[in-house]
Amino acid sequence: MQKESISTDIEQFVINKVKEIRISKGISQAKLAHMIDLSVGFVGNVENPTHIAKWNLNHLNRISKELNVPFKDFFPEKGI
Repeated sequence: MQKESISTDIEQFVINKVKEIRISKGISQAKLAHMIDLSVGFVGNVENPTHIAKWNLNHLNRISKELNVPFKDFFPEKGI
């Protein structure tokens, strides 16, 4: 039996957006982890909806710079 997501709607939106962008650029979890100086396990945990790990603003800032995407692209146009 799979556990439900423990993320809020906005947290899950951001997690999904980062994953979508990562995959669209052909970047693995391991490569992203290396690029932003985090463990592969942490990146995997963030993308696992049953794990408590989340991106913070510093992570998102580094991801934005490394993947060359606007910071605002990680967020919805309006609040959720």
